[in-house]
Amino acid sequence: MQKIELQQIDFSYNQQPVLTDFNLSFSSGKNTVLIGPSGCGKSTILKLINGLIDAQKGTVCIDEQQLSAANVISMRRKMGYLIQQGGLFPNMTAMGNITLMARRLKWTSAKINERLHELAELTRIDTDLLERYPGHLSGGQQQRVSLMRSLMLDPDILLLDEPFAALDPLIKNELQHSMRAIFKKLNKSVILVTHDLNEAAFFADRVVLLRQGEIVQSGPVIDLVNKPQNDFVKRFVSAQRSHLPGALK
Repeated sequence: MQKIELQQIDFSYNQQPVLTDFNLSFSSGKNTVLIGPSGCGKSTILKLINGLIDAQKGTVCIDEQQLSAANVISMRRKMGYLIQQGGLFPNMTAMGNITLMARRLKWTSAKINERLHELAELTRIDTDLLERYPGHLSGGQQQRVSLMRSLMLDPDILLLDEPFAALDPLIKNELQHSMRAIFKKLNKSVILVTHDLNEAAFFADRVVLLRQGEIVQSGPVIDLVNKPQNDFVKRFVSAQRSHLPGALK
């Protein structure tokens, strides 16, 4: 299991501050959901953890090891990264997308095939579909393939950036239930970004509500609903209350 820490992070985009002196840690084996309005820094946090962008100041530590240019590739292999609409390469079959990194790491064919079948069973996808190109798969199938790709190397950490946002409600509901069962079974450290408080309630052990690059409130979703720490939290919850499960309304 991997503990993740962001320490005193400054990050600006086009000279506009996104995060300033930002600190946040993630517990091993827990589901943490980052939530908040657009532009609050949610996706930026995932990209910093994955080493896709570098902070102007501060450190990102994974299991007490600082992320750096020297180790970013090896550290990235400990993480699965799933984004909206999957981010699959359209010129590769589903199988080609899933096995890309394993082939680059010179896994044997036997090891690749064994892992493929494990993941197909885990994600409940027909192995015949893996011969298709992404354009010939439904949105839900694409996301299952993307989840298989993110899990192929058996990473300790899963980063998910609004993975359900582009799906229709029926497919979204089915995939959410499948993924929650998978997360529970694998017991990995999961960080999920969403705008949707109902989705946060469905997945989270802990919710971190952000606004303009700052943590407004952090804890169980029930505390955001019943013990809001300021007016912004009250307004954020009120705007989505009608969509919350009955026990949280």
